Amino acid sequence: MTTDLLTRHLMKTLHSPSDIYVTRLDYARLMELVQQEHPAVASPALTTLEHELTRAHLVDSYDILPDVVTMNSRIKLRDLHSIDELEITLVYPPDADLSRNRISILSPVAIAVLGARLGDKVRWPAAQGPASYWVEAILHQPEAAGDWHS
Repeated sequence: MTTDLLTRHLMKTLHSPSDIYVTRLDYARLMELVQQEHPAVASPALTTLEHELTRAHLVDSYDILPDVVTMNSRIKLRDLHSIDELEITLVYPPDADLSRNRISILSPVAIAVLGARLGDKVRWPAAQGPASYWVEAILHQPEAAGDWHS
């Protein structure tokens, strides 16, 4: 079994809800974002994102499973305690647009879902207390659509 096939096999069989998977390309771009100079207001989000990236399993774009939330993925989240749902797309800060549900990776929800898999439960801090959702659907993942460069 080649290394790439072994990685895919392990992702399918040994997944723990605390595991996150990030493509090497997303990782490189996100680490570049973390290392840029930012206003002090962004510092807590950058620290949290950097922490998440340090625990990520890195996978080549063409080997990432289609049930993993990657950058530019459009997903549906379902609240664990109500019927509320969110449909969002994870984007880099310059592409954020709340009116189109394009959420910056520097937001708590985006950091929480990056690298999660379909069915995973995710939590993030919110003004009214921690938000708890599960990844109900991945409506679009660039890599699954053959886009390994976005």
